[in-house]
Amino acid sequence: MMHPAMRSLLLVATLFAAACHGSDPATGGTGSASSETTPKPPPPTPEGSGSAATAGSGSGLAGAVADTKPAPPAPPTPPPAADPAPPPGHDFTPEIKALLAVGACGDLPAPDSFDKKLLASHCEGESKDDPGIKKVQADYSDTWVKPARAFFKDHVPADVPKKVVYPFAGGDLSTALTVYPDADEITTMSLEPAGDPRTLAVLKGGELKSALHTVKKELKFLYRVNFSNTLNMIDAMREGSLPTNLIFSLSALKIHGFELVTARYFDFNDDGSLRYLTDEDVAKAPDPGKGKPQTRNRIFANVELQFRKAGGRVQIYRHVQHNLGNEDMPGMKGLKADPRVVKYLEAKGPIAAMTKAASYLLSWESFSVMRDYLLGHVVWMVSDATGVAPKWGKAAGYEYETYGGFIQPHIPAGNGIAKDWRTEFESEPHRELAFRFGYYDKPRANHDHGDNHLVIMRKAKK
Repeated sequence: MMHPAMRSLLLVATLFAAACHGSDPATGGTGSASSETTPKPPPPTPEGSGSAATAGSGSGLAGAVADTKPAPPAPPTPPPAADPAPPPGHDFTPEIKALLAVGACGDLPAPDSFDKKLLASHCEGESKDDPGIKKVQADYSDTWVKPARAFFKDHVPADVPKKVVYPFAGGDLSTALTVYPDADEITTMSLEPAGDPRTLAVLKGGELKSALHTVKKELKFLYRVNFSNTLNMIDAMREGSLPTNLIFSLSALKIHGFELVTARYFDFNDDGSLRYLTDEDVAKAPDPGKGKPQTRNRIFANVELQFRKAGGRVQIYRHVQHNLGNEDMPGMKGLKADPRVVKYLEAKGPIAAMTKAASYLLSWESFSVMRDYLLGHVVWMVSDATGVAPKWGKAAGYEYETYGGFIQPHIPAGNGIAKDWRTEFESEPHRELAFRFGYYDKPRANHDHGDNHLVIMRKAKK
């Protein structure tokens, strides 16, 4: 019989898994004094020329001054901001561009050796009843991204911090880019690893076909319901033959019109700074065609992607695999025993944040370290009812704004905080919400699901 303490620990691990589904401004040059402060006088205007400058200006000294006064010099055009240098470490850009082309069906050529028929089946689909990734992406963009982007364009303040933190994110970079398209940095965190990017080159035949089928199935689920299923993510992301979490992120770049610039993997130093995986680290990793997927995916757990719009500045995305609970769970240390991630986050200073479909873990005392970090650093945050509840936020100087409706959580993990959220929603005017953001609340009679809801938490102005 399982010891009660171990049963409790595994329950927390399961619920936690359910939750995981810039550059500086350009510096303008000052130029030389002779070119900017001592302009040459214009040639004199011939008498009787009838120029627009003299018409109706009268005669005499005043008219002459008006006619010959030079136009003020145009301000210098600042040079474009310099792109950051690529980070150190082993360059995985070629492998990840191949995954973007094949797994996420991006606008890049697939490797020459890749099976064109399999690629067409994955990206274009087999039939109306079995659409490919491109159709799934297009439908998701039309039905969710567009209305959500319009909402957040009107509601996210222009002056929010450009560093974004998204705990319990799974592979959901797409929502982060919908809310914060101009972020300098986005960090997502979850129990799921980014995954080993080397596997696409070694998978063949039925194994490759099966792996791509898993990617398509999970992307369809994420884009249909706006969150991921726990058991599916364990299979697809931690033990998947392809790096499914990473492919989700690459699909987000494709959907939002970004191009990949460079890619690296990293770990953390004791002080929270990043240590990028070197050529030597990669050489020591198990062979991608032989080593167990869960072992290899843990080695390639944390990824950094630099990306940009065509002609735009470079932005940075990092995904971190970590147990965000206070205490250890099987195979993963918690934030108390391994505080490196908290140190990394604290070094960012003030942040914008978000979370959704996070199994209400931020209302559990066993996740208080992450909750306290958010309360100490967030300026503006959006969530569903799995965010930081008013009982903690208001005491820390935050105010709330609710959209949609909330009566009761649709999973038992939220029962302990349900009354606090219900009171908050009832105390505010009803504001419509035209799209789902994470969880809905508990279904009503004669309804397939409950109400959509969304919460904005912002630091109150003094």
